[in-house]
Amino acid sequence: MLKGALILCRKDLALLAGRGGGLVQALLLGLLLIFIFSLTRGPGEAVSPQAAAAIFWISSLFCQVLLFTALYALEESDGQRQALLLAPLPGQSVWLGKALAGLTLLGLAQLVFLPASVIFLGQGMSGSIPGGLALILLTDLGLAALGSMLGALAQGGANQAGRNGPAARESLFSILAFPLLLPLLLAGIRTGAALFAPAAGLEDYGDWVRLILACDAVFSGAGLLLFGFIYDSRE
Repeated sequence: MLKGALILCRKDLALLAGRGGGLVQALLLGLLLIFIFSLTRGPGEAVSPQAAAAIFWISSLFCQVLLFTALYALEESDGQRQALLLAPLPGQSVWLGKALAGLTLLGLAQLVFLPASVIFLGQGMSGSIPGGLALILLTDLGLAALGSMLGALAQGGANQAGRNGPAARESLFSILAFPLLLPLLLAGIRTGAALFAPAAGLEDYGDWVRLILACDAVFSGAGLLLFGFIYDSRE
């Protein structure tokens, strides 16, 4: 399963890198959100670390929707999805491969969002940088695990509704993803102070870290158990 997932991940990253549209669109949307929120503060007014973390994760969440929509759209032309279903790979390899590709692209986007948050929102990287980055990675794992499953579901739902185009797919993905990701997003926001706040200590976020780990486990288990049924029955 892992070997097939890595092959699929490399293929998706190469295709998106060649086309460039999906990642660029996600980056621009995230940066636009950060810039718009930065306009709400007055001259010399500081944004709280908690608010900065909320803006960072909202931008990341919208970026995730666009990325997984683009990843699952790669096989929706010329019967490519059928060829993928006929390949000697378990369905979980598709889920894991897409999740790894989405995780990689989301991490690259956040490498841009993080300095943009520091510059536009007046933050300083004065907290625990290694610990804060580790918490971002843990939260990203849950975003990728659930995003890979819901990306396939939303893509199929849009096709069954009459192939209404990318807007319909992204809208359906958003409706499905936001309520399920709310606990994980809230935990990511609350632990964001570990990166921005100078007095923050990771020991103060034990309950939130456990919530992130629980969401990662639940979303990963759901993907392993349910993705094969979702992906095979989308026609």
